[in-house]
Amino acid sequence: MASTNATVGAQSMTFKPAKRKWPPETSIFLVLMGICLLFEGLGWWVNGQSFLMNVDRLQIIILQMAVIGIIAIGVNLVIITSGIDLSSGSVVAAAAVVSASLAQVSDFPRAIFPHLTDLPIIWPVLAGATVGLIVGLINGALIAYTAIPAFIATLGTMVAARGFAKWFTNGMPVSMLTDDFAWIGAGANPVIIFLVLAAIFHVVLRYTRFGKFTYAIGANRQAARVSGINVNRHLIWVYSIAGLLAGIAGTVTAARAVSGQSGMGVMYELDAIAAVVIGGTSLAGGLGRITGTVIGVLILGVMTSGFTFIRIDAYYQEMVKGAIIVAAVVADQYRQRNRRG
Repeated sequence: MASTNATVGAQSMTFKPAKRKWPPETSIFLVLMGICLLFEGLGWWVNGQSFLMNVDRLQIIILQMAVIGIIAIGVNLVIITSGIDLSSGSVVAAAAVVSASLAQVSDFPRAIFPHLTDLPIIWPVLAGATVGLIVGLINGALIAYTAIPAFIATLGTMVAARGFAKWFTNGMPVSMLTDDFAWIGAGANPVIIFLVLAAIFHVVLRYTRFGKFTYAIGANRQAARVSGINVNRHLIWVYSIAGLLAGIAGTVTAARAVSGQSGMGVMYELDAIAAVVIGGTSLAGGLGRITGTVIGVLILGVMTSGFTFIRIDAYYQEMVKGAIIVAAVVADQYRQRNRRG
């Protein structure tokens, strides 16, 4: 009898290994793989050639999305705090024209600043980043201290920044830039900049107090305030960083095009928001990771390149992209209901 009880006891204490939890980005990565395979199949069917095995095409995808990725890193921080930033595309234009104006060559007779030509590369880079930082600071201050909804505050700065870019250039492109400045956008440099920034902010969000405060504010702003977090100051930091990154993206854009134009960055803010939401960041706040955003950026890039590859009209591409954004938001709402329920 004793041995029977012991056997039963041993069976009841049998170790049951916990279910292995996959990283939250796994499902998003599988979606990326599925889209790649879909276009691979369509490529052979429509064009009789491979979509994935073309190295040049893959390089173009990554280069095209590097600027959107830089913006998306900052937008990710903002959305985690349950905010939004609509100004980043206009900031790209403003930063592009300002940085380009300080990177013009000395023998160009129509230089915007004739006495500030052939400057070391650091000055146009700092100028573009500063433009973004100022706009981000304004966004953060308006949201933190006036209680204006983030949508309205950043909508206002979106219009103002675009207007500034047009006024600054009088509607004309800023051209004849130095080779040193153009080097920023040459080759794989935009991708390197994007990946370095993504790695930095991945660490910041996961392992620093700044990251913990960002998630806490997005999850429950009042509880964060009660727990001692200076919410207003932190929001200013978050929006300032988002503006700074948009300014860097504008500088990279000008360097890639070897020109600064007031029409640059149109709709970039929506692409960045789409990449962040597709990457799993919740619009309700408190949830999101940089790795997911990187995958979201790649998904958008693959889709854009894939549609072009199989010769789908650009108008249809915009429709499909809009549908995917809506689907991502619906999926986010579904996840939120599951978390609460």
